[in-house]
Amino acid sequence: MKQYIIDELRPNDYKQIKEYLDETYGSQQPVEGMYWIPLDPDLMDPVQVAHTDCQPFYFSVILEPTSISFELLVRTRNRMRCDCIHYADKRQRDSIIEFADSIFERLELKT
Repeated sequence: MKQYIIDELRPNDYKQIKEYLDETYGSQQPVEGMYWIPLDPDLMDPVQVAHTDCQPFYFSVILEPTSISFELLVRTRNRMRCDCIHYADKRQRDSIIEFADSIFERLELKT
């Protein structure tokens, strides 16, 4: 799995990130510590735009006590396999990394 990972989180960093993700994206996630983040519709590629039944698209964030990973797989909750589910293209990847960095900036955490 391709991921953008930030490791060596301090206990307080973990706590602040968890509180932020729970408040912003909901604490009732299917897997503890996993968050589904909606992909900006403006970033969808032509295949994803055409697959209206598969929309919306997401990327997942996995928060663990000492690390946070941002998966670079763009997926849907509607299907397990489809041509529209694939690794992020350059624009999507850049957006996911910017999203990751924005969490640390917003919470004033040092990486």
